[in-house]
Amino acid sequence: MVTLQQLDMNILLWIQEHLRVDALTPFWRAVTFLGNGGWFWIVLCVLLICFGKTRKTGVTAALSLLSGFLITNLLIKNAVARPRPFDTYTQIIPLITRPKDYSFPSGHTCASFAVALVCLRMLPGKWGILPVVLAGMIAFSRLYLGVHYPGDVLAGFLVALLTSTVACRLMRRTFSPQKS
Repeated sequence: MVTLQQLDMNILLWIQEHLRVDALTPFWRAVTFLGNGGWFWIVLCVLLICFGKTRKTGVTAALSLLSGFLITNLLIKNAVARPRPFDTYTQIIPLITRPKDYSFPSGHTCASFAVALVCLRMLPGKWGILPVVLAGMIAFSRLYLGVHYPGDVLAGFLVALLTSTVACRLMRRTFSPQKS
């Protein structure tokens, strides 16, 4: 029986052996840069807050992002303390500077989907879809670059799904018209 750790490793090795292309590495490095420290998503939240029509979306996304950060980076990462793939398996070659923090869950993925899923729920049409596509690309970039296991990315997504759902529900309850 294959363990989850072995499955994670097999997927990473497959990506490294079959999907990595030298010409694409600068692209994936640029994509992952958008998730560094959540800066892109913070800027998006601020921009959304600046305009009346998107203010509620921006506040909701910021709440989801902050909640995701607290759960992922302060609670779970330190409680689980999972080493990075390249620290455990010498076959994995990271294509960016080796992150110093723990691997599980992926903070890049959590931050990206925490905002993107709020946008998907609250913005019209393509304006909600585009952030989700970018979030998916950032999540994949972490695997491509060899700095996260697939399980880390999945866990980051699940935390973001939770925080975005709670943030959207809180916002609806807080600002929905009261019936008398």
